Amino acid sequence: QVLLQESGPGLVKPSQTLSLTCTVSGASITTSLSYWSWIRQSPGKGLEWVGTIAYEGTTYYSPSLKSRAAISRDTSKNQFSLQLSAVTPDDTAVYYCARGPSYSPPYYCSDYECNIPDSEYTRRGQGTQVTVSA
Repeated sequence: QVLLQESGPGLVKPSQTLSLTCTVSGASITTSLSYWSWIRQSPGKGLEWVGTIAYEGTTYYSPSLKSRAAISRDTSKNQFSLQLSAVTPDDTAVYYCARGPSYSPPYYCSDYECNIPDSEYTRRGQGTQVTVSA
């Protein structure tokens, strides 16, 4: 059974960097053609794709967050991480790590936006609340 678990601070001050780690068990993040994502959900809104790291290490980001987001991995620990810099209260959300999507993210993107269906995430962690506040 594939399990994902998010960890990291629940409170971040404005202008600081949000850092979260996802620990994966039951599957390897280097399995061929696998993709591993960070997604978030703000109050009253749907799931929003933040970014993805592919099995070979290539990263992809939402156009709206690309300038502030960075995803990395530690294959020895089977973990991948998210750093989101210069956060504002608009970044307050429940952050999830997930397995998916099925294809490389550009498959789901047009010139200006990416729309990855929620069903493309086959496993998700329980989520962690991150609040941006002074």
